[in-house]
Amino acid sequence: MSIWKQQVSLEDLARWSAGSADTHLGIEYTEIGPDYLRGRMPVDERTRQPYGLLHGGANVLLAESLGSMAGWLASGEKVVGLEINANHLRAVRDGFVTGTARPVHVGRATQVWEIRIEDDKGKLACLARLTLMVLPKEAG
Repeated sequence: MSIWKQQVSLEDLARWSAGSADTHLGIEYTEIGPDYLRGRMPVDERTRQPYGLLHGGANVLLAESLGSMAGWLASGEKVVGLEINANHLRAVRDGFVTGTARPVHVGRATQVWEIRIEDDKGKLACLARLTLMVLPKEAG
């Protein structure tokens, strides 16, 4: 059974994120499961820090993009980030990282999402937790 209140395609998500930070970092949404949203980001000149490793801030941007989009899908309402934390567990130098956002709590006013970011070999590179606020309908 799906948790989503919005029924959208991957093409819809790509269109809605066009021109955003997602586009600039090469983030693409790759799978919508019954209770998760998955996307990937290249590890290249846009996302590496000066030592040649994936920048921790790029991990956080991927995590917040996935969690926020999943929050909107799960609530049908606009959501905004209240807090995010990330543990950077493994260095990644090239290829892609893939993030999977899954709900910890989906309430009427707040949501908490766990985002696991793995390298091309499926090894955990970053573990993030995102807290979202669901905006009231009148909050434009």
